[in-house]
Amino acid sequence: MINLVIITGISGSGKSTALKAFEDLGYLAIDNFPIRLLFAFLEEIKESLENREVALVMDLRDKYFLSEYSKTFQKLKEKGYSFEIIFLDAQTEVLINRFNQTRRPHPLIKKEHSLLSAIEAERELLLPLKNISTIILDTTFYNIHQLREEIFKIYKNRKNLSQMVVSLISFGYKYGIPYDVNYLFDIRFLPNPYFVPELKSLVGTEKEIREYLKRFESYQQFLKELTEFLKWIIEKHIEEGRRYISIGVGCTGGRHRGPAVVEDLTESLKSRFFNNIEIVKIHRDINRDV
Repeated sequence: MINLVIITGISGSGKSTALKAFEDLGYLAIDNFPIRLLFAFLEEIKESLENREVALVMDLRDKYFLSEYSKTFQKLKEKGYSFEIIFLDAQTEVLINRFNQTRRPHPLIKKEHSLLSAIEAERELLLPLKNISTIILDTTFYNIHQLREEIFKIYKNRKNLSQMVVSLISFGYKYGIPYDVNYLFDIRFLPNPYFVPELKSLVGTEKEIREYLKRFESYQQFLKELTEFLKWIIEKHIEEGRRYISIGVGCTGGRHRGPAVVEDLTESLKSRFFNNIEIVKIHRDINRDV
């Protein structure tokens, strides 16, 4: 069976970079793929493709994409194809800066006459698609190399696209809230290792930080309650047929408490779900303020 990843999203959000990452992972990777050719293409490669992993960028550069993606994706489900949709997005001001740097025209610029209105129009047009996407990636804070790394984290060892993916994102509130998390937890009430001189230079993925936090009953209780809540939430998402959930865990700077909670949550959830879910850890701000 072919594993198909459809890459879509807002122009300037990094779809070409994501596609190159999939190509580096061994996927057959094609940009600007016409939606009307999809089923003929899949039939053609069914017997000839050796690795059976395909990544296609499909977006509104194809004039038929908006009008036909819904029925096309429904038909993929009916035919039993293993596929998922990864939607890339970024904050508007970042998209504007990227377009100004590359000097490439937005696909709606002729119709909308300004870059800002073109981006806003595209957001509105693609919102229904975003709502049904399997994975949503906010690339606001990513450079090319970081986006490539995130694609590798999610897909390098992923062979079963029907498996639930849980993305655990640690971040610092001082750098802004992640753009597209489904659930957000503020953990700034927990004891802060930053104020312990011998721990200040360490990060939350290191055992010294995690052991320090586990000394506190408040941390142990919080981790227990959060694990139970997320277990329930994940089970409900699975019942509804969703295959992706994004959970943000924020502390002040994103270097100590957030990463520690994500690491401990990963262990707790793995022990509850065994191999039935895949957990992707993202420590967005762990290397800031170094």
